[in-house]
Amino acid sequence: MFVRILLIVGMAVLVWSVMARSSNAHGAKQVVTVRAYDTLWSIAEQHYAGDVRDAIWQIEKANHLQSADVRVGQTLVLP
Repeated sequence: MFVRILLIVGMAVLVWSVMARSSNAHGAKQVVTVRAYDTLWSIAEQHYAGDVRDAIWQIEKANHLQSADVRVGQTLVLP
């Protein structure tokens, strides 16, 4: 009897692990394309509340930028 219950529980865990999907708890990431006269400051100011400097740092980190320089047509992921 114990072996049967253990087998059923094991199968249930196996099925659950195969069927489990990401919940996307963080939501879809937003992507922006840099337009003429855009700066990281202006993009951060438009899309984030709070300290713009922190938002710039987050954007730089998410996009592996070496500096705050961006160019027209560049796509940036906003975390």
